[in-house]
Amino acid sequence: MSGLEEKLLHGMSYIKLTEVLGRWQADILESYLNSEGIDAVLFQDTMSYVTLTPAFAEVQIYVPKASIEQARELLKHFNDSSGTAD
Repeated sequence: MSGLEEKLLHGMSYIKLTEVLGRWQADILESYLNSEGIDAVLFQDTMSYVTLTPAFAEVQIYVPKASIEQARELLKHFNDSSGTAD
């Protein structure tokens, strides 16, 4: 994530919940959080000279600071049910 994006998120009161490998996994977790009423913002750094994003690139997931405790509990439940680590 660029410094500008990080500043914007901090200004909007968002905090990093976790990082996952692969956009597909981030999309699933984002949908799960959204279904529980928590907004999620995904950021994925890619190299500017690469036109295709690697399938397992790291994706950072941010949630509102006010929802971080609930999001952490949901992440724990998500990881326990899917057999993955945070």
